[in-house]
Formats: sequence, structure tokens, C-alpha cells
Amino acid sequence: MSSTLIAVVLALVLGHYVTALARLRCFGWFTRWRGWLGRRMGTSFASPFALLAVLVPPLALVAWAQDAAAGHFHGLAGFAFALAMLVYCWGPRDLDLDVEAAEEADDAAARTLALARLSGSDRPAGEDPESLMRAVFRGARRRWFGVLFWFLLLGPFGALLYRLAERTVDHSGQAAPPPAQAAAWRHLLAILDWPVAHLMTLALAVVGHFDAVYGAWRDWHAANEGGGFDFSAGFLDAAARVSVGLALHDAEAERREDDDADDAASADAREHQPPADAPAPTPVLHASMALVWRILVAWLVVLALFVLAGYV
Repeated sequence: MSSTLIAVVLALVLGHYVTALARLRCFGWFTRWRGWLGRRMGTSFASPFALLAVLVPPLALVAWAQDAAAGHFHGLAGFAFALAMLVYCWGPRDLDLDVEAAEEADDAAARTLALARLSGSDRPAGEDPESLMRAVFRGARRRWFGVLFWFLLLGPFGALLYRLAERTVDHSGQAAPPPAQAAAWRHLLAILDWPVAHLMTLALAVVGHFDAVYGAWRDWHAANEGGGFDFSAGFLDAAARVSVGLALHDAEAERREDDDADDAASADAREHQPPADAPAPTPVLHASMALVWRILVAWLVVLALFVLAGYV
């Protein structure tokens, strides 16, 4: 239905312009629930199968609410619940604003803080081009596309499932589950990420350099052939690396053409460059975020086509 597309667009707009929503996306209740359940289950909580005991109650509650809200008030109740859950599971911080903050940081301390927020986990992003590219695409997968894909597939149930798995793996800190259960959480998140990464790679090929992306995807799988199937999403990093490199090359070629066409404009631009001791904007961040936006637009176009065809 078209309500799905409307909910997705509203979640995007609210996540970008109503930044105060980030404070409402609190999952401390889930950490407390895991802690309470761990104390009740004792040693059996260390089992990887305890993951089911952790997940089933909140997901069952959401599934019940999702089913109960459907059909009431001409579908408005179900739409409102789905939108609320999608907004709650989005982010939690806006990726575009975090990338912009990292680009515009005017000193080392501000840049370090911006990169830590960009990483969105206990592992801050490095400042080398490879790490910056990975941080943007990983953030896009975890903040946007993972939630979006599972919301489209399973509704609010799927969005919450993905977010709970992501929060447990990336934001556990001192509340991390026992090692065996933590491994099960990582495996679950890898399974949830795997189709998302493939669809992101496909969209990246469509909106960018198809041959280069396909070649990177093929070469990555050839290099990892024989290593066993592990739901790794490393092919997305490989595709993103070559896409960002080509985007930077194209931007540099365009800049040189503009400089050759208008020497006066080039001289004026040099006069207004920042001082040598100020950190320059990071082209990798800008190029990576531009590609992420293209992927998102491609997803929305496909979703709109499904809506028009009556499949969603």
C-alpha cells in the first residue's frame, strides 16, 4: 500500500529535521530486560539459545500490537503504529548531519568528536580514507537500509528485530551478553545485514559505475572462495571503495575542466581557501554520502514502482 511509502518518507524527513527525536530512541529498557532475564536464568543464560528468550517477548508484543492496530479507523491506527515504530528504530542519529559535522569540524577535537558520532558504535572511525568510507557505508546500512528493508518485509516487527540485534552487537558496552550468546547475536545481525548489503550493492551499481561495482563484487567473492559461507558483507566495502574512487576521479576531472574554462574563477576560489592550518573538507566523506543518497533514492524509486503495481 501507499501508506508504506508515506511512512518511509515521513521517517526520513522527521529523522533529518527533527533531531530531538534521537533522544527518544532509547533502548535502555532492552538492556534492563536482558539483565533481569540473565539473573533469572542463571547459567543457562550463557547459551546461544537464550537469544530467543530475550527476543521473543518484545517482538511478540510488537507483533500483537501490529495485528491489533491493523484495520482500525480505516487503517489509520495501523499506519500510526507502523510510522511510530519506524521512527523509533531509525537512526538513532541522522547520518547526513553526522557526516556534515565531520566535514565542517574546524579543529582536531571537534573532528574527533564528529568521527566518533559518525561511527555510531564503540569503535570510533579512523581518519584515513578507507576508514571514513567504511564508516559512512556501514552507518548507512545500520541506520537506514537495514531498518528500512526489514520494515518493508515484516513491518514494525522486522524494524524492531533489526534494531535490537544491532544495538546488542554494537552498543553493548559493559552490558554485553555472555560470549556464546554474543556470538549468536553477531551471527543474527550478519544474517539480517546480508540481503541488505546485496541490495545496496545492486543499487550502487545501477546509480554509479555498473562494470566497476560488478567487478569489485566478483573479485571479492573470488578472493574469498573456499573460505566458507559466513554471511560476510565485505563485498559492499569493496564495491563502495571502487565507487568512491571513481567518484573522486570524476569530480577532480570536472574541477580541472572548470579551472581551464575560467581562470578568473579559479583564482578567486584560491583566494577564499581556508588557512593552511585549518582542516580541509574531506572529499571521501562527501563522495561517500553522495553515493549513499543515490542508493536511497534508487530504493525509494523501486518502492514507488511496487506501490504503483499494487504489490506493497
